[in-house]
Amino acid sequence: VQLVESGGGLVQPGGSLKLSCAASGFTFSSYAMRWYRQAPGKGRELVAYISSAGGRTNYADSAKGRFTISRDNAKNTAYLQMNNLKPEDTAVYYCNTVRWSVEYWGQGTQVTVSS
Repeated sequence: VQLVESGGGLVQPGGSLKLSCAASGFTFSSYAMRWYRQAPGKGRELVAYISSAGGRTNYADSAKGRFTISRDNAKNTAYLQMNNLKPEDTAVYYCNTVRWSVEYWGQGTQVTVSS
């Protein structure tokens, strides 16, 4: 199982970024996907969830109305569209899946929101 995040970077407050998570080594369309983030000095926080077929999504309160999780099962890729970014969104963002009770993580992508 391999998860590779991309799309992070430096953005001004109010800006947007779209993160991608390219998956391989497992049947992507059979598993739910999650995005987490970890800010400096803080624990890892669940940001968004999407079911295997994409029909169900859930968001942390901090992400509701600003972030959208999606997936393209034909491309084995999950996405996190982030709009109206705030300085408090600064963190390393990780994608995650659970397969046979084992958690898999990508290496993370840094998102920095600053003027």
